[in-house]
Parts: sequence; C-alpha cells; structure tokens
Amino acid sequence: MNLLKELPLRDEEVAPVDNSPIKELALMSDEDVAAPDLFEMPAPLPYPVAAVDVEETRDGFPVLPARPGAQALHWVGRDDAVISPSYTRSYPFVMDHGKGSEVWDIDGDRYLDFTAGVAVLATGHTHPAIVKAIQQQAEKFIHMAGTDFYMAQPVELAERLIGHAPGTFSKRVFFTNSGTESIEAAMKLARWHTRRPVLVSFFGAFHGRTYGSMSLSNSKALHRTGFQPLLAGIQQVPYPYHYRCPLGGNHAEADCGLACVEYIEKVTFKYQVSPSEVAAFIIEPIQGEGGYVVPPSSFYPALRALADKYDIPLVVDEIQSGMGRTGKMFAIEHWGVTPDVICLAKGIASGVPLGAVIAREDLMTWPSGAHANTFGGNPLAVAAALATLDLLETELIANAAAMGAYIMPRIKEWEQRYSFVGNVRGIGLMIGAELVEDKQTKEYAGELRDAIVDQCFKRGLLLLGAGKSVIRFCPPLVITKDELDEGLSILEAVMDEFEAQRHGGTSVVGS
Repeated sequence: MNLLKELPLRDEEVAPVDNSPIKELALMSDEDVAAPDLFEMPAPLPYPVAAVDVEETRDGFPVLPARPGAQALHWVGRDDAVISPSYTRSYPFVMDHGKGSEVWDIDGDRYLDFTAGVAVLATGHTHPAIVKAIQQQAEKFIHMAGTDFYMAQPVELAERLIGHAPGTFSKRVFFTNSGTESIEAAMKLARWHTRRPVLVSFFGAFHGRTYGSMSLSNSKALHRTGFQPLLAGIQQVPYPYHYRCPLGGNHAEADCGLACVEYIEKVTFKYQVSPSEVAAFIIEPIQGEGGYVVPPSSFYPALRALADKYDIPLVVDEIQSGMGRTGKMFAIEHWGVTPDVICLAKGIASGVPLGAVIAREDLMTWPSGAHANTFGGNPLAVAAALATLDLLETELIANAAAMGAYIMPRIKEWEQRYSFVGNVRGIGLMIGAELVEDKQTKEYAGELRDAIVDQCFKRGLLLLGAGKSVIRFCPPLVITKDELDEGLSILEAVMDEFEAQRHGGTSVVGS
C-alpha cells in the first residue's frame, strides 16, 4: 500500500524516507552502527530536536527529521531476521526511552505517545513511584511461586482490588500474567461453577489470542484463520454497535441496546442454545480491538436483568477499559451494573506483566489444584500494581475523566469538520474516531486510517488503529492538556491535508 508518498511532512516539500537501505543496514557491524548502552538512558532531547534545522510553516509546526532514522532502520532489519512475522507493527518506531507521555526513539527523535503501549501504561513511562516500587521489591526477592507458597504482597493487592470492585458481596482474586490468561481462567471458572458447557460472547469482541479467548473473539477473521477448529461450546451474539447496528434498520440508540438483548432471549435462547446450558456471558464493557465501541445506556441494565433471569454469571473483560482509563476504576461502573466476574490486565501494573480475575466468593469455590500458574502474582508485578493503585486513587482516575472531558468536544467536532470522520465515541481517555469513505454508505476507510496514522508517526505522534477503520486514543493517564493539544494539532494538520486532497480530487491513498 502506498501511504501517500507525495504528501509532504509540512508545507515544504520533504523527500519521502528511502527504506531501500534497510537490508544493507541490517548487515552493518556494531562499529558502523553502535547500539546504545541499554543501561545508560540518554537525557531527554529538547523539542524540536536541537540538531535539526527547524523551519516554521504556516501551521506552526517544525519540519522534522526523516523518520525512521538510520538506527531505527538498522534495528528493524535485525528484528525482521529473527522475530516472528506475526507481530502487528504499524510503523517502524524503535523505542529507546520515555518519560510520562513522551518517548524517544533510538535515533533521538521525540514523539508524543497516544498509545500507552496499547492502553497499558496508565501511569506513563517510567513513573518514579513505579520505578522505585520495582527496585525496592527486586532488592528483597524477585519470585516465589504464589500458587505454591505464601506471600504478603499479593494478599494486599487482592484486598485493594476487591475494595474497588462493584458489589457488596464477598470476593476472591486469582492472579495471572496477561489478559488472555485472565479470560481463560474466567472461562474455566464459569464452567466449573455452573457445570454448564456454553459461553456466550459478542460480535466484534477481542478477548485474547490463546485458544479459549481466541474462540470467544471475532473482531477480525485473520485472528482465527488457519487455527480451526476452535474451542467448542461458544455462542456469539450481536453487540449494540449503534453506529452500525448489527440488527439493521434505524434503531434509536437505546433501542439498539434493548434489541440486542431481546435477540439473545428470543432468537439465541430459542433456536441455538438453551439458557440452562449457558455458563456465562463474557463481554467487554467498551469493545477495544473491535473499534472502541460504546454501547447504549439501555444495554447493560437489560443484559444484567437477562443474566439474573436465567442465573447466568456476567463476566466483564476490563482488560483494556479498566484501571481508571474511562474516569472510573472499571468501565462497567458507568452503567451502574454489578458483574459477577471482572478480568483485568494491561493497566494494572503500569507495564509489568500482570493480570487478575476478581470473582464472587460463592462462585470462586474451585478446589486446590483446579487452576494455578507459576508466575501469577509475581512480586515485582504486584509491587508495581500497588504503586499504580496509589496513583490511580489519588490523581490519575480523576485526570482521565478531566482530560477526556477536555478533548472530547474537540474530537467530536471532527464529524462536521472532516468528510471522512463518521463517528466519534468514547469515555474518559478511551476514545475512538471512526473513518469512512462516505458518510451515507459508511464504507470503512481502513487504508485512509492507516495512512493518517503513518503520517502522524512521521511528525512525532504515535497512534494506533482499532476495528476496521478507527483511530483509537488511549494515552497514558498522566497526560496533560498541553500534550493533548500538541498531539491533536499534529493529527488535525495531517487530516486537514488529507481533506484538502479529497476535495482537490487527488487520490489520498494509493494501492
């Protein structure tokens, strides 16, 4: 795909980066391209980069150096030789160091990070409190298998997570290493407790890439291609994606939510599976990889009522939406609904691998040995998680709510400003802007989305896509108004150029 080779970085004509030397660079010796000492972090560079001659343009942005630079190309080449090609890299950013919402690549170029490592770095890059907690714990001990021995740290973390989880009933916690492992644990727990075989998930869902969680997911066919047969006993039902209501018609927003719940009872339970065989509903409060889809306000109360009617546990996947990202500890709280099980990972430990499953005590009654792992509740990860909770409780949940409220009106205005922005939705700092080729047909504009993201990378802003054609905004929860303004101004400058080319009749994205 030609990502708009003719589009300049600014108003000045800037030659596109020539990636042809990548293979040659990959063969360069350490003397030719010296890798930086991984244990010596260089001081953050000023912005704009001092070594670059900066030319101001009418939009006020500097002409930035060619990105990626030589060091980045070198490491991308070496990566290409040894790392699995299944990874999903959007652009050749090679991380060197970061602070807060800013990162610097291996060539010394500064970027604003609107990805937070895919919604992981709630406290930003290298927050001093997180670094200190990890260092202090590492001096004591690094590992001692929490499923075989006792440790104080996981107990403290479990108590604090339970204190934040909705519901006045007693709860228990199972610690994992990742989001997909949290989902797998919840799947096993639901089947063990109910003695029922079927798990109900939702169209557009993404719950992970191991076999059980992959079987629940269907945000992209690629994730399943070549891996059939999947886990048996999975039933998928419509998710209330109001902008593209899966049940068709012109449902009002609230009606789309109610219609999807009605579909489960009147179609799924009547023709496909008896509710007496359903072990759990497993759902993302806000769909993540599926496109940052926020359901209507009517949906969760109705789904909770349906679950109660048939005694079906409600499992919420808060892996991407939880830990303060939406301005509440858990996104499900926005609907006033109490789940039976909450699955966590990503933001829980500010980048150190950790996951957790919080469940009703009367549900988590499986016996010793029924489920366990080696690294779940690792003391380094737990130390980071406890420090993360301190920051979330004292400032960052409130900041996520405030910064989300600050930028949402500006992003929402894009629906009128740009011919290709079809829908903007989100809560807190979990916001998606869906791009379309035409606002009437709502044809997905995936190539356009990818080209915009790529151009933003070249200008110093890291973004990620979601769904078929959504730009997602999931920055660190420490982000400031000035950083948000800077990043959105970069993105708007790029989109302005694409909009101008569309009106001028020039092809925006080549094939």
